[in-house]
Amino acid sequence: MIPREAVRVLVSNWDGNHTVPSRRLYPHQWSWDSAFIAIGHSRWSPRRGRAELLSLLGAQWRDGRVPHIVFNPRVPDGAYFPGPDFWQVRAPSGTSTSGIVQPPVHALAAWRTHLAEPDPAFLRRVYPKLVAQQEFLRAARRSPEGLIAIVHPWESGMDNSPAWDQPLHAVHDRPTGYVRRDLGTVDADERPTDRDYERYVALARAYRDSGYLSPGAFQVEDPLFNAAYGQAEHVLALIAAELGLDPEPHRHEAAAVTAAMVEHLWDGALFQPRDLVAGRMIRSDSAAGLTPLLLPGLPGDVVERLISTALDRFALKDGVLPSFSPAAPDFDPVRYWRGPSWVNLSWLIWQGLSEHRPELARPVAEGIVRVIARSGFREYFDPFTLRGHGCSDFSWSAALLLDLVAEHGLEALTPPGGEVAEEQGSVTEADDIGDQVPA
Repeated sequence: MIPREAVRVLVSNWDGNHTVPSRRLYPHQWSWDSAFIAIGHSRWSPRRGRAELLSLLGAQWRDGRVPHIVFNPRVPDGAYFPGPDFWQVRAPSGTSTSGIVQPPVHALAAWRTHLAEPDPAFLRRVYPKLVAQQEFLRAARRSPEGLIAIVHPWESGMDNSPAWDQPLHAVHDRPTGYVRRDLGTVDADERPTDRDYERYVALARAYRDSGYLSPGAFQVEDPLFNAAYGQAEHVLALIAAELGLDPEPHRHEAAAVTAAMVEHLWDGALFQPRDLVAGRMIRSDSAAGLTPLLLPGLPGDVVERLISTALDRFALKDGVLPSFSPAAPDFDPVRYWRGPSWVNLSWLIWQGLSEHRPELARPVAEGIVRVIARSGFREYFDPFTLRGHGCSDFSWSAALLLDLVAEHGLEALTPPGGEVAEEQGSVTEADDIGDQVPA
């Protein structure tokens, strides 16, 4: 059964106190990966979901930032680039980390983990850390429009989206002689180009050399990042109320960022990024522009127009959502974030639709199950052929499948035959999964 295979993936990728995204390509702990993974863990082992988040938040910096990578000291230095030697930082815990961040979906993960097995002590531990994460973003990244700016495409989570092509043109790069480890695992046609990576490295180096203080040549108000930030404030209000604290500051901030997004990023059909360096909106067809559906306070007329765009440009009713509109000239069905369908992005949009238009949410959930049934727990998928690309046994694909199944019911979401594609391996290899998992 698909859920048993999903648990097998999470068990095989567990690394003591956290889950790696994949064994071969991503051997460390990634920030928003761990949030999604914790949500999946909570559906079968809430203790492991709590451990996932506590491990990540244990590497939080004194200024409140939650780094996008926490490096495992047992992994050889050259196994991933850019690694600890490049970033040159240690968290107060002594752990080596990167110096940038990723979308703040962690409050949602903490709340969902708590709901799976209520644990007020866990909430009391993570609440101040989650508040500090938000406070860092306000202090270091707040734009004059009241939105949060990202300073690197990696911070968006959607690394090589065509939305970033324009602002990346302003980045002056030079060859650095680094070795791309990703191309030893995944075909080059499915990954960002060498030119993309040169610019990514140049941006990261400049930010590092500023002491992780100066934003540099890439400063963008990203719809997905700001939607995650706004939803985090909404969820922090729920956590505060659960702990007997005042939820109003969080509610006020959630409302403020929602209003700022509508005022500054809404183009009448889709939420768009805004380039702060150039001082203009970036016109793109990225599915990140649909993620503000996560915001409970989004005005009704904006919700309706946004859903119309999802139906028109992204074939929402087909269920398998591309990360970029297939009608756009920059669309590529197999290259990373330039078009393939990703489980986490589809899951975020499913979350928003569940709040605003439940009847449209179900096809998205069923689409996620359909691609996994066809191609296994891959990193991303061709939205037309459903063929899997990138890594196999990818953790957040497995984790969020577990969440969908738990939400909708196994029988309703198990495809005919009840087994994943043959490439995923035999279910009988994990007959006693429960016995393999430490308490």
